[in-house]
Amino acid sequence: MFEEADNFADLFRGGLPYYLLITLPILIICSSNPVLAASEFGVQRMSQYDVHGVPYGCRASALNLEAKSLYTWQTSRHCVLTRLQDMTIDHFREIRAKAGGLVVLLPEDTTALSLEDKQHIHLLEQAMMMQEVPVPVYFSKFDPKLDVIIDEVTRTAVRSHKQNAPKRESAVSEIFGSISANGYQVVVTGASHAINKQSKIPIIQGELAPTKPSKTLDGEGKLPLIIVTAHLDTFGLTNARQSNADVAVLLTLVELFSKLHASIPKYRLMFLVSESGLPLNFQGMKKWLDSNLDENVQIQHAEFVVCLDTIGKLLANENIYMHVSKPPKEGTSMNGFYKTLRTVAQRYGNVTVEGVHKKINLADTLLAWEHERFSMKRMPAFTISNVKSHKDPLRNTIFEDDTPEEQLEALERNVKIIAEALASHIYNVPADDGSAGEIFTGSMAITREHIVPWLHIRSTQQNNDLKYAFEKYLRNVKVTYEKPDAREPDFMLYDDRDALLNIYNVKPAIFDLFLTFMIVLYLTTIYFAIFHFPKLYGFVCRMTVVKTKVN
Repeated sequence: MFEEADNFADLFRGGLPYYLLITLPILIICSSNPVLAASEFGVQRMSQYDVHGVPYGCRASALNLEAKSLYTWQTSRHCVLTRLQDMTIDHFREIRAKAGGLVVLLPEDTTALSLEDKQHIHLLEQAMMMQEVPVPVYFSKFDPKLDVIIDEVTRTAVRSHKQNAPKRESAVSEIFGSISANGYQVVVTGASHAINKQSKIPIIQGELAPTKPSKTLDGEGKLPLIIVTAHLDTFGLTNARQSNADVAVLLTLVELFSKLHASIPKYRLMFLVSESGLPLNFQGMKKWLDSNLDENVQIQHAEFVVCLDTIGKLLANENIYMHVSKPPKEGTSMNGFYKTLRTVAQRYGNVTVEGVHKKINLADTLLAWEHERFSMKRMPAFTISNVKSHKDPLRNTIFEDDTPEEQLEALERNVKIIAEALASHIYNVPADDGSAGEIFTGSMAITREHIVPWLHIRSTQQNNDLKYAFEKYLRNVKVTYEKPDAREPDFMLYDDRDALLNIYNVKPAIFDLFLTFMIVLYLTTIYFAIFHFPKLYGFVCRMTVVKTKVN
């Protein structure tokens, strides 16, 4: 036992203690994890699609970079972390050209924002959608933890940008502040930007037609046809849509007219829903017309086509606009419906119906309205909308400006106006006859309960709710899928899987430099202490002897 003790003591007579002094601190430092904490958030990549070979949206997905604020990022090695309402169009253009990535926190409640902030967000959203973005861009729903991280990342920049700031700190204080500060590393997993080989656009159609052949006044065996269309928006800035008000209006009209049409059919009513709106240049309706127009003569001779677009907005001007490519001639059915629509609208809060004429510019790559697809085939068509300009960013926004109550108020009013005008035209009820009153009254009265079930209808590629609704009220229901051409595709979609955003709390690069300097200083001190140990030992002995003599 004592022999083992002597051997153990020999270890301390050798050089082991010196090696321990050198290696232990290094091992302790290296063994500590530089990542202090991690937070995980669900994010969606910015939409990516092609139209006529022109790329739009985000073209990258991989992201593993240092997080910087909107004001402190500098190179492509930085990922900008910001709130949507803090970013301007100029900021985005600069980030798109020079940064390595962008993570955006969406507002918690857009309905609570000021009118100026709402307009700013819509203009920014439109600018982001209409161009190719080579860097990965991700959006996160509002999360308090991510909001705190953005505050932390932005704090230094905000302090330096404040006006009337107190006296600037010394350079030493700023250096030590940089060393003690925490940095963030942004890593996104699970995202992909591969081509979706199953890209297709569903189009569903159905009609209200008499069970037995009916003859018109001129003795022909076919009733006149009116077509009502809407497009189901399946994506915008991201692949998340809040609601589809236009389709909700169309389905409400389907339900209402199915009750009238069963007893007194005067027209054939055809309803169409295409899942390709403004971003895809209404390609679904183009394909449908190419496939059906030549085969069905009655479609060619439709009395008119009603397209619904952005019809659920409660705007300050309280107007409804009827957009046409060519002003309807006096005496035509389309002109008669326009007059009826104007008259009916006066009953509901003096709503004004205004006609807007815009010629089709064949040189433009993208069309302005869906009715232009029909007008190009020489069919009388128009679009009913709450917005006056085809450039209005409200047409393709993923944000809701109105509260649910306000939206339902606008939808209820607009459904009543369109339904009453359409019924007056179909059943030849003079709209300006005060004694006629409303057609949809009593058990058929239009209420919000008719609209609510259809507000959040989903794509037929996600569930069958839309198909079931058509089959419940309509006949000859048919779903077709239009796929892009293999050689020259008119459109192309890409993977839209949700991703995970991991934000790691790490020390900045200057901390590594500081740590390296401290280790070198420590090793230098140990080296000179060992190299001059005899002198150090002699100095300590002399000091001990002096103290002993004094005592």
